[in-house]
Amino acid sequence: MKYIIIFFLVVSIGLITSGFLLETAYSQQLIGFGVVTLFLIVFPLFSYYRWKDKKIQDYMLTKENLDKMREREGDKRK
Repeated sequence: MKYIIIFFLVVSIGLITSGFLLETAYSQQLIGFGVVTLFLIVFPLFSYYRWKDKKIQDYMLTKENLDKMREREGDKRK
């Protein structure tokens, strides 16, 4: 998964860069495809890769988590 993300990142950066550097009729389309690849493929894959083994409950503000945060804050003041 990591290598797929890196591959698409390099492809999208390459498309954007070539769109800026080449003086062709379709250079704006290259930039557009690079941006679309970045936002529709790279960012969702990266987000999934980083969050796949995490518990969502650890990041939600529930009563239990708020109590834990208050306990930790009280320990730091002592």
